[in-house]
Amino acid sequence: MARYAAGTVDCPGSPKSVRIVVVGDKGTGKSSLIVAAASDSFPPNVPPVLPDTNLPLEFFPDGVPVTIVDTSSRPEDREMVAEELRNADAVVLTYDCGRPETLEGLSTYWLPELRRLEVKVPIIVAGCKLDLRDDNSQVSLEQVMSPIMHQFREIETCIECSALKQLQAQEVFYYAQKTVLHPTGPLFDQESQSLKPRCVRALKRIFILCDHDRDGALSEAELNDFQVKCFHAPLQPSEIDGVKRVVQEKLPEGVNERGLTVTGFLFLHALFIEKGRLETTWTVLRKFGYNNDIRLADELLPPSLFKRAPDQSVELTDVAVDFLKGMYVLFDDDGDNNLRPQEIEDLFSTAPESPWTEAPYVDAAEKTALGGLSFDAFLSLWSLMTLLEPARSVEHLIYIGFPGDPSSAIRLTRRRRLDRKKKQCERKVFQCFVFGPNNAGKSALLNCFLGRSYADIPGSTADERYAVNVVDESGSAKKTLVMREIPEGGAQGLFSSKESLAACDIAVFVYDSSDESSWKRATELLVEVATHGEATGYEVPCLMVSAKDDLDSFPISIQESTRVTQDMGIEPPVPISSKLGDFNNLFRKILTAAQHPHLSIPETEAGKSRKHYNRLINRSLMAVSIGAAAVVVGLAAYRVYAARKSTSA
Repeated sequence: MARYAAGTVDCPGSPKSVRIVVVGDKGTGKSSLIVAAASDSFPPNVPPVLPDTNLPLEFFPDGVPVTIVDTSSRPEDREMVAEELRNADAVVLTYDCGRPETLEGLSTYWLPELRRLEVKVPIIVAGCKLDLRDDNSQVSLEQVMSPIMHQFREIETCIECSALKQLQAQEVFYYAQKTVLHPTGPLFDQESQSLKPRCVRALKRIFILCDHDRDGALSEAELNDFQVKCFHAPLQPSEIDGVKRVVQEKLPEGVNERGLTVTGFLFLHALFIEKGRLETTWTVLRKFGYNNDIRLADELLPPSLFKRAPDQSVELTDVAVDFLKGMYVLFDDDGDNNLRPQEIEDLFSTAPESPWTEAPYVDAAEKTALGGLSFDAFLSLWSLMTLLEPARSVEHLIYIGFPGDPSSAIRLTRRRRLDRKKKQCERKVFQCFVFGPNNAGKSALLNCFLGRSYADIPGSTADERYAVNVVDESGSAKKTLVMREIPEGGAQGLFSSKESLAACDIAVFVYDSSDESSWKRATELLVEVATHGEATGYEVPCLMVSAKDDLDSFPISIQESTRVTQDMGIEPPVPISSKLGDFNNLFRKILTAAQHPHLSIPETEAGKSRKHYNRLINRSLMAVSIGAAAVVVGLAAYRVYAARKSTSA
């Protein structure tokens, strides 16, 4: 189908340079190989170690600059060699064809050493000094290298060469460069002889983007548009017929009356790779923004897009929400407001993987009776991902077909410090930190927030957990509430960072109302949060939650809790019973408090003293200012009086 178009260096995700490091035993011909490749001649005398050699841009067809790094074989220089290897894009490992012991050294020293150094780049094995090998040798390169390559699968290819005879010296570095620009590993599984799942998902996305009329096949016009975009040249009608014929012979379902199907499109790329034309598939991937990991290139998601202050958050825009509504309807085949697990997998089938199959997203949203997601739950998960990992959220919006500029999908909220000054908040997504001792009822609270049984046991109570849902406000638009459960053991780690409370819109402190020690620990946590907020300037509204209200309270529970909350200037505890399903409008109360960031902020005794001291200082400064102003005015008046008196005299 495709004519290979050189010069994909300008595409997002394409490597902008290639650094090849040459290593091997002493006397195996490293330096001579480099000079022979760069100058097309054999050097009679070469220094022990060459300076870095830069090949000209036009040396290889891709137009990517190549730097070749020679290395020392002296034992005392091994640390320096190790550092070069850590910065390599590819490694050329040399042995001497006339010295079998250097070949043996590959598997006894060099390849294990590369593994020890965790050098995870393509390796090209180069048999140098081919002209010195015994002509009577009946052993082929394949026989020699096959067992080594079976043991060390990181070897991409092997090649024999001769700097003296100018035999395949340049090819060594051509293959090394090619393994960086067009690696096999991310695309193709050699053992199963099939495209890798991530490659399939990327090519499927590209197919859908090129299928403009959404009829499930690429017509001749669509194939031509694809060809011009990727290779800057249209296909002739005879070439299109040839492509279809090849596919139909091998895979009848790859072509239908409308054109090339997605299975046919995937088959063609598998065929290119099997025939060694990896550059064709890589050119296509690069043109659609993919890097060597078959993810969207960093250039498409610049960090500046997500730059924000610690107390700012990221939310989806109305444009993104409208797009997600359309995608939900499209994939909710039966229109029952229940996106089933398979339908969610179908939605993300054009992404490298589904982002919601692992923590913190798995089981973070409310499920329908059929185990799927309602639209509110679906949108809640997107809001959670946008809050926690905005770059990943935008990346996956693009994978599933978001057509606009990435910057139009998200918005930065106003800083919470400004919200406090203005005494109002414009956010649509609020994050609540849930503190409390073990067995206080935190997990039960999150379960019930998601419409689950209070008794459901989470995977691990030692890990942080998220729950997200939409909360209806009376007479107001829906808001999204994110509940983040902080394990008791994780609280101290949280306070070790100055900005740990910056992302928190409200903190709740859950305690077991029947257990006095639980109440005391929750109170300690409240004081710790208040102290940390006062010290860092990231004060947050706080609420106490008296859980397990179905049990008998400990003696003087009500008096004690009322006294502490009054002293700290927050609302009295909200009694709830997860077991009885009685939540006393808790989630609305949390949301209301979060929307008024200037209220419900606890004050410690130290904080009150500091505030009182600051007021005294301010009053003193004001008094001094007024006194100074009076003196200035008095002096001015005296000067006017003195001037008039002098004139009259």
